[in-house]
Amino acid sequence: MKRVYGLVLVGVLLSLGVAVADEGMWTFDNPPLKQWKEKYNFTPSREWLDHIRMATVRLNEGTGGGTGCIVSPEGLVMTNQHVGRGQVTKLSTGGKDLVRDGFYAATREEELKCPDLEVNILASYEDVTAKVQAAVVGGASSEDAARQRRAAMAEIEKRSVAETGLKSEVISLYNGGEYWLYRFKRYTDVRLVFSPEEQIAYYGGDYDNFTYPRYCLDITFFRLYENGKPARTEQYFAWSEKGAVDGELVIVPGFPGSTARLLTVAQLRYQRDVGNPLQMAVWTARREALKRYAARGEEQARQASAGRLSLENSIKRLIGQQAGLENPRIFRQKEDEEAKLRQAVAGRAEWQGSFGDAWPAIEQAYQAYPPMARRLAFTNLTASRLGTLASTFVRYADEIDKPNPQRYEEFRDNRLESFKLTMLSRAPIYPEMEEALLASWLEEALKQLGPDDPFVKAALGNGSPAEVAHQVIAGSRLKEVEFRQSLLTGGAAAIKQANDPLLRLAARVEPIVRELRAWQENKILSVETAAGEKIARARFAVYGRTVYPDANFNLRIAYGTVAGYEEDTTLVPSRTTFYGLFDRAMGFGEKPPYQLPPRYQKLAANPGALNLATPFNFVYTADTIGGNSGSPVINRQGEIVGINFDSNIQKLPNRYLYIDEAEGSRAVGVHSAAILEALGKIYGATPLVQEIRR
Repeated sequence: MKRVYGLVLVGVLLSLGVAVADEGMWTFDNPPLKQWKEKYNFTPSREWLDHIRMATVRLNEGTGGGTGCIVSPEGLVMTNQHVGRGQVTKLSTGGKDLVRDGFYAATREEELKCPDLEVNILASYEDVTAKVQAAVVGGASSEDAARQRRAAMAEIEKRSVAETGLKSEVISLYNGGEYWLYRFKRYTDVRLVFSPEEQIAYYGGDYDNFTYPRYCLDITFFRLYENGKPARTEQYFAWSEKGAVDGELVIVPGFPGSTARLLTVAQLRYQRDVGNPLQMAVWTARREALKRYAARGEEQARQASAGRLSLENSIKRLIGQQAGLENPRIFRQKEDEEAKLRQAVAGRAEWQGSFGDAWPAIEQAYQAYPPMARRLAFTNLTASRLGTLASTFVRYADEIDKPNPQRYEEFRDNRLESFKLTMLSRAPIYPEMEEALLASWLEEALKQLGPDDPFVKAALGNGSPAEVAHQVIAGSRLKEVEFRQSLLTGGAAAIKQANDPLLRLAARVEPIVRELRAWQENKILSVETAAGEKIARARFAVYGRTVYPDANFNLRIAYGTVAGYEEDTTLVPSRTTFYGLFDRAMGFGEKPPYQLPPRYQKLAANPGALNLATPFNFVYTADTIGGNSGSPVINRQGEIVGINFDSNIQKLPNRYLYIDEAEGSRAVGVHSAAILEALGKIYGATPLVQEIRR
């Protein structure tokens, strides 16, 4: 396929939704150099861009993760407490609660090895669009074309691993318009160095989440190890002496999770009317199960805390995103964007002939989606960690003996090391919680799908949700790492022959799960990919590469300025201070969730021990979303001026479109000065301060 770049008048470009203002989560192969030059007189070198790429990392933990940044030549990585929280929770053994009390390793020997955290650095990237798209035989159906693309991608990944030894992934951009080979340096020996008390990392709790002003020390430090020693990391961020300053250009590299700005109106309508409400039902059911379990006692509340907080954060974000789609003005803007693009395509016969049928193809495919959506949402065992392990083992047994290109994506050769790290995690498993969550989920599936649904019948048989959950969790050996290791060592035969009740449950429901996955891949995803490639080519033809792709938890670069904003009839400052933290605590009489941790209560009695005028949190206009948590906020010199951890409520609809900074949309970060002030004067972590400042 040969790309066509036909730019039209600037006014038309703007009306068609080309990136303006501080918009965009740009790839490193196509950074917004023109915008930087015109608006900020900033022209970074390729060496500057390569440096920040190699100093920005992706943290992977099971199905979650976030961003981090290397801040010393000895493998020191900074991220958010809420990104590292899962590992801190898993390290809270022997009666310790490191999430509640915090942790600091004053020496290397005290650093705690994380049970299942993987850190990736994007070492190189290569455009393989032509290779992937050339694999599709002319006239192939959507299903056959999808298989041909997957085979080509698997072969490219396999060859790359053999040639470089690096973790290699073929990444789809622009919904199939481009394919890039990303090669990652992997670290699996990652150790906890510092994490503050959650009460100060998540100060104000859910009330203050997605709001501003804020007062959160949402930071955590890990260290990368290689061959048993701290990794030598030549590419790392220096620390700014003054930190973030009003009106200053800031750059935010990171791994934003997911946006949906390039979806068609038919896809957005489905999300608004079906997809998001179902997602809300799933997350709400899981959160309520965790809340009921937490009510059993203090220890149960500790066990459930990480999952509950994560779900509450996701639910609050989804409420804001759904509000955006339900806003007639916003939805009309998306309709207008699509109509103008289609009009531009229709204006040239060759474009219409090549791309014009893409939108109707997606709309037709999506007509079949709503009747299947509830089954797709509730036909699984993933509400329980043990249920997830069981399903994954059963799926692995069905896939691993197939040729590499024919396997499910998660079981391709290049992903097996990460897969095994997750499956053999020594993170604690709490059988009582597992049973409660599985029982609640099966009860919810029964309620949502009905007793005659194939999944419900296969899962429950003649038992109740509570009876089935008790039987399979109590009798399963998947709680034992050694048993899981024996299954991986023995391969498909060992898994299929294992006399384990939870594996048997997973095996009973797996044919239904696979049937639904095949339906979704063949009837929806393959059509989306084929049509998405055409729409991407249409965008390239009309816009050139002035458009950025949707985020997909791969490395991007955003930018903006440090700036307060106007809200209703008042002004909101760009930064808060430690003065504000203590004022907020006193104003609420230190009642939850505004109580201060003991270390901070002592400072309240001795305020001279801290420079209360030190900036604490700050806001800026960079285009960020979930997954950017832990992203470094840097200045022109590539120095750390803060770390991203949240956004305000005005920004939440930005999953579907960019919300202009004039409307008060802001990202929220921890100021670099607050990090130094807290580490040195509150936690006595002077060696850590010295390491990041040298």
